[in-house]
Amino acid sequence: MLTESHRMTTLDDIQAAAAVLKPIITQTPTLPAERLSQDVGGHIFYKAENTQRAGSFKIRGAYNTINSLSPEEKSRGVIAHSAGNHAQGVALAAQLHGIKATIVMPEFAPLAKVTATKRMGAEVVLYGASFDDAGAYARQLQAENGATYVHAFDDPRVVAGQGTLGLELVPFLPDQGGTVIVPIGGGGMMAGIALALRALKPSIRLIGVQAAGCPSIAMSQAAGHPVTVPHASTICDGIAVKRPGSLTLPIITELVDAVVTVDDDATARAIVHVLQHSRLLVEGAGAVGVAALLEGIIPVRPAEPTIVVLGGGNIDGNFLARIIEQVLVKQGRYLRLRTSVP
Repeated sequence: MLTESHRMTTLDDIQAAAAVLKPIITQTPTLPAERLSQDVGGHIFYKAENTQRAGSFKIRGAYNTINSLSPEEKSRGVIAHSAGNHAQGVALAAQLHGIKATIVMPEFAPLAKVTATKRMGAEVVLYGASFDDAGAYARQLQAENGATYVHAFDDPRVVAGQGTLGLELVPFLPDQGGTVIVPIGGGGMMAGIALALRALKPSIRLIGVQAAGCPSIAMSQAAGHPVTVPHASTICDGIAVKRPGSLTLPIITELVDAVVTVDDDATARAIVHVLQHSRLLVEGAGAVGVAALLEGIIPVRPAEPTIVVLGGGNIDGNFLARIIEQVLVKQGRYLRLRTSVP
């Protein structure tokens, strides 16, 4: 059961965050996914957070957190670690508040995410092979420079900010039933949406999706406490979090109906499916919910709406080209021939 400490984020907090964010963020569209609905036999919709400012949902939690800081905390600047999307959310939020931001990113973070973060005025430090390696170094830097830490997910203010996304889904859900499918990395978005929708739509079915190459929530739920995945290997860099939050894990365990995983091949097919049939660009971390539906991992309830959150669209163009080619080759739709003329 959730303890009182895990209830630090309330529906009131989420609604207060919505008021803070209203003039800042885009209320992203909820769009009918007509081809996916035909393919899986349901009424599927996309919550297109890939069209959000900074390219993902992360601006919600980052801005809500930075907005709550005291003048003294803001004067010291902020620091965060990120695989890319939180980096851009913090960079933009810091820019809007006129304060310094330092972001520690893994050495192999996608170039597009590194460049976009720098463009928003943040100082970027590349360190380590994973999100968690970057986090350890960011904490070291914080101890040295005294900057205020903005965590990617394990902070009640971040959870409240991400929970505003759940409020935007309410008008599209029936009084009874319905399904919402959410990508999970560290669990901030899933926890926030779960807190909002369990309060307002108690009968909703909530399903989280992780990359099979980094199933930290599933492993932690089996262990009964947060555990660290030994090695993260996935194209879904935005959710490749090796250890879930101590705040977010109990919320997800209590309020979310199931957490499933999808492999990278399924995610690649989902990226191409969304691009081709819905004309929307999503990254791997944003496409895992679509992958779970296409693979039949999540049973569809034909009479009820299903909303899939497309968490972000920050994907490198060269990487996207390789994904498209890989998928088309495996589908027998693309053939490259080489010959030599004597």
